[in-house]
Amino acid sequence: QVRLVESGGGLVQPGGSLRLSCVAFGVDFSADTLFWYRQTPGKQREAVATISPIGTAMYEDSVKGRFTASRGDTKNTVYLQMNNLKPEDTAVYYCRISGVWGQGTQVTVSS
Repeated sequence: QVRLVESGGGLVQPGGSLRLSCVAFGVDFSADTLFWYRQTPGKQREAVATISPIGTAMYEDSVKGRFTASRGDTKNTVYLQMNNLKPEDTAVYYCRISGVWGQGTQVTVSS
């Protein structure tokens, strides 16, 4: 069964850090570009980062310099390191590859 599982979300104070993980089952991350999206209530999902099969990452302007997407040592794990988090980063974060979505993980940035 093809599926993606995100984890690592939680509650963090402004300025804090979190690392999200996306683990694939039945999908090879090395075969396609992976996307990290986020969504807040009432808004469309927006892509915040992508990472290519060779590990090249690109970022949406609001997260540049704060978020880092990377591939794990195994072929089926990708990470999103999020530093200097801001309240506006609060959202459900999803990973997507080859048309497959994960279930999302909630990130809340609040004091």
